[in-house]
Amino acid sequence: MAPFEAMTSINHSGSNFTSSLGRLVEEEIQQPIMTADKVDPNHPALQGSLTPPANCPSSKVLNFSPGPTNLPAAVESTILRRCFPDPSTKRLGSMALSHRSPEFGAILRNSIALTRRVMEVPPEYEILFTQGGGHGQFAAVPMNLCPDKDAKATYIVSGTWSSRAVIEANKYCTPTAISSVNEDGATFTSFPSAERIVAEHDPDSKFIYMCSNETVNGIELHRLPVFDDVDNTTVPPLVVDASSDFTSKPISWRKSNVGILFACASKNIGHPGITMVIIRKDLLGQANPFTPGFLNYETNILADNVWNTIPTFNVDVIGIMMEWILDQGGIEAMEVNSVAKAELMYGLIEDSNGFYGTPIDKSSEHRSRMNVPFCVAGGDEELTNLFLVECWNRGIVGLRTVTPFKQGIYLRASLYHGVSYEETVVLANFMKEFAARHSISKDVGETTMVAENVSAMEPASPDSSCVDLSIFSSSPTGVDMALTLPKNFKVSSYTKLSRDMFAPPALAPASTTLR
Repeated sequence: MAPFEAMTSINHSGSNFTSSLGRLVEEEIQQPIMTADKVDPNHPALQGSLTPPANCPSSKVLNFSPGPTNLPAAVESTILRRCFPDPSTKRLGSMALSHRSPEFGAILRNSIALTRRVMEVPPEYEILFTQGGGHGQFAAVPMNLCPDKDAKATYIVSGTWSSRAVIEANKYCTPTAISSVNEDGATFTSFPSAERIVAEHDPDSKFIYMCSNETVNGIELHRLPVFDDVDNTTVPPLVVDASSDFTSKPISWRKSNVGILFACASKNIGHPGITMVIIRKDLLGQANPFTPGFLNYETNILADNVWNTIPTFNVDVIGIMMEWILDQGGIEAMEVNSVAKAELMYGLIEDSNGFYGTPIDKSSEHRSRMNVPFCVAGGDEELTNLFLVECWNRGIVGLRTVTPFKQGIYLRASLYHGVSYEETVVLANFMKEFAARHSISKDVGETTMVAENVSAMEPASPDSSCVDLSIFSSSPTGVDMALTLPKNFKVSSYTKLSRDMFAPPALAPASTTLR
């Protein structure tokens, strides 16, 4: 019996709890609540549900969540086989291994070695696996690099996560903030330039902190800054929160004077519950004496990463993920794929004649490849809700999840490694279809139907709209998803357009240009 079959039989034989829970969940979320284009505000799709209706025959859920999220299918298959072995093999999976056993020691060393190889981490850096997520590192970084509250630090505030980081740092050091907040005092659409950082940073800073991809705001540094015309030995070391873009592009460790880089796993490298910290050895030994042991980098390095019980299973998963990256062609291939997915989405938005919008201008060099924010019909609430419900009916989820932040008008398509290029095409195809069904000519007024007597493109039923992804291969094939909406069209939540008014997607090689 295969491992997955064995696990299933155990669940069924233990009690009726699992099946009862499944029925309860289905009863809670499977019923769409819609009247014409009106959507009940209590519809599961509008409450952040990630489980599509039971009658959706899609071969899998397409998860565009900002994290946690799924890993590539091949990785998840390997995890199932390797980490949950059949009892007949008389081998324990990593979840059951003692963190100080020789078996786990081999897994730990392998995951560290693979990470060093994938990301070309120089030998002067140590690699740690910690707990507490990114928020834990918001405290750990200043506590490890600042011996007391009077120690200085400079924080590049470019969005939600760096804003949270500087608030936490204020408890443990004295930070100077260099902010790129817009004139409205609330939004961020860019990063401060390297020249501005050089000019405005506190020269007594123990470090300069930045977040390389702001998931909420949709901006990303595609390359870490290099402080031109400045001797990096005179500039404080860079601390990088790379939680959402780690392994999607190369890191210039020495050229950018990286002192610490950390990444919580639940975006691109693993499951929630573990955070990778890569620290340059010369920065050890400066910790505030009140730093808790499990957050103290030096304490954990001296204990060979097992000062306390680390998440053994999660360490194993990161190693499997690194193996997959190498098998795909390494970090260069990851970047090519990330660029292709992002270009597909931004290209569709740009060619929608305003039906879809994004807060990050086309001319910006900071558009995120990982998280693409977009609004529907200028933020029209009814049309946005209808969009989310139709996505949910098709098995497309995670575009609006429950967060502690203000909801706003923007949805987010997160394009981590667990989202394939083909899955991005499925989303883009639906977005094109949805735009075609809800646009209207400016010349005929808001409520006039366009081509009302020709074969109107009606919304597909849940049964017919779900996509069988088994027809796709695992490698990207380019599809040009550019919309061909007429230039005189604008938004309406009532108009439906005929199929023949829009050109179908044209096959073309995916772009591999790195930017």
